[in-house]
Amino acid sequence: MKKLLSIVLTICMSLNASAQQSAYKKSVARYKNTAIVTASVVKTVHKNAVAQDKVTNGQLTMKKPSEVSIVMEGAKDQLIMQGSTFTMVMKGKKHVTSSEHNPQFASFKTVFESILSGGMIDVSGLQDLSIVQKGSQVILTITPVAEGKKGAKRMLFSSFVLVIDTKTSALKSLRMNERAGYTEYVFTNHQFK
Repeated sequence: MKKLLSIVLTICMSLNASAQQSAYKKSVARYKNTAIVTASVVKTVHKNAVAQDKVTNGQLTMKKPSEVSIVMEGAKDQLIMQGSTFTMVMKGKKHVTSSEHNPQFASFKTVFESILSGGMIDVSGLQDLSIVQKGSQVILTITPVAEGKKGAKRMLFSSFVLVIDTKTSALKSLRMNERAGYTEYVFTNHQFK
């Protein structure tokens, strides 16, 4: 009986994962015929120890095959993915890393490339990715796994959460959770070109 219950549970979980993958692929299908997506951005930085959040405005640009840029405050604040290279500019100071040398960004890169390809790049094998459909949204959560104690201390983010509107294919938000708060980007006024 236990074995049968285990088999049924495994089948149900597999069917649920397949349904979530299907919902994800449908929600990003519009990107197959889109070269560039732009949107307005509102960035909120929340620090647990600070009473008031910092809110700024900017612009999102996503280009095939693997370029994503979020530019805030006249380029004083930027988050850029160009292939495997990630560049953060905070208060004018530039930080560069690579998904090849910094594993916490590897799945992040794959997920954005999959979105830009219209779901043609398979994300089902990513062990640190979960996909859930809630109403008219698909929520992708990437929870990077740290390698050893040193790796855990060096991780900037504990998780990345992306929300995609299933009806419009619009990337609604990106939240990067940290140990002492989060940074969230909310996207509106999407233009698909």
